[in-house]
Amino acid sequence: MEIKPPKIRGRLKGDTASVKCLMPHPMETGVRKDLDGNPIPAHYIETVTCTHNGEVFMTADWGPSVSKDPYLGFEVKGAKGGDVIAVSWTDNLGNSSSGELTLKGKK
Repeated sequence: MEIKPPKIRGRLKGDTASVKCLMPHPMETGVRKDLDGNPIPAHYIETVTCTHNGEVFMTADWGPSVSKDPYLGFEVKGAKGGDVIAVSWTDNLGNSSSGELTLKGKK
């Protein structure tokens, strides 16, 4: 599997950033079978961490019930232009990926 970084977009309105993130990942549950009847091994994101200027403000524990290529949306209060929002994940196989966004607006 090719590990791709999350696609992150954000919009600043006043002091609140609205952030949308798409994380390319197969999110296999481990209970499905392929066409030959063989089980498809579990492969899913376990932990998602979001930071604002390097400080963690959210950590989410996920599991196999989350859909393929999960979408995450959230708001960050107290944001301003030039701030950096980062999202990273780690899956059950030890793979990880991260991406970041620098908010545009008045500094």
